[in-house]
Amino acid sequence: MKRFVLAMLICVVASPASAVQIALTFDDLPSHSALPPGQTRVGIATAIIAALKDAQTPPVYGFMNGIRLEDDPGSAPVLQQWRDAGFPLGNHTWSHMNLGQHGVAEWEADTQKNESVLAPLMAGGDWHWLRFPYLAEGETPAKHVAVRQFLAANGYRIAGVTMSFGDFMWNEPYARCVAKGNDAAIAQMEAAYLAAAADTLDYEHKLSLALYGRDIPYVLLMHLGAFDARMLPRLLALYAAKGVSFVSLDEAERDPFYAADNNPMLPPTPVTLEQAMSAQGVTYAGHGVPLPPFDTLCR
Repeated sequence: MKRFVLAMLICVVASPASAVQIALTFDDLPSHSALPPGQTRVGIATAIIAALKDAQTPPVYGFMNGIRLEDDPGSAPVLQQWRDAGFPLGNHTWSHMNLGQHGVAEWEADTQKNESVLAPLMAGGDWHWLRFPYLAEGETPAKHVAVRQFLAANGYRIAGVTMSFGDFMWNEPYARCVAKGNDAAIAQMEAAYLAAAADTLDYEHKLSLALYGRDIPYVLLMHLGAFDARMLPRLLALYAAKGVSFVSLDEAERDPFYAADNNPMLPPTPVTLEQAMSAQGVTYAGHGVPLPPFDTLCR
């Protein structure tokens, strides 16, 4: 009976209303993906910060990888630029290390190496937030538990992700399209980006209402990419038109849904709404809108 009721709720629930809250977060500071001709990492960060300020968002966490200071030295000013805007930084490991492909000790060392850059930039601020690269929290229960014990012992909270429309997929083909001056392809990408964002918001809203009869505060994963910079004013306007209000990461994760993120020593719980549905033995319909052919676009 529970399965039937939840399935029905997913089908009939209305579009998001004014109660919807989103915490914006950005990964891969100070540089992400390809750089279009004529653009700089500082310029991309400037555009993103300006859009966030114009929308009067609370301070937005940027999750950094120290290795970018070595392989893309021109991006180094972005981290101080982010801090000067009043935005905090969190840990995304030094090398964007995938826990699913590395051992626990190696991953922990990579995470702590990142602190050498992160802590001075965040002097006096709360930098003990960790965003798992690739959202990989360990492919075995033992690894998952071991890493959470490490995070708890070092005072970390986990920056969960409960909303993502795959924004990273647009950034590399956008750079190619700029290089080729293909305005038609860029317009196609713009429309698809906004459609994917709107579809994802509606979808997660339906899952949350089906599970809890309310919206949890969502944590949105974004990236510091060139196409994100181009689209952010329109994306934030789309959310505003849907009645979304923006909250800080800390405020969003005070919700009981994120209890195991705030205290990694708690027993493992689902970290996404999709996982929560599966844990209750409930099937849910997929979603999605047609996407541009990213692999071949502007080749």
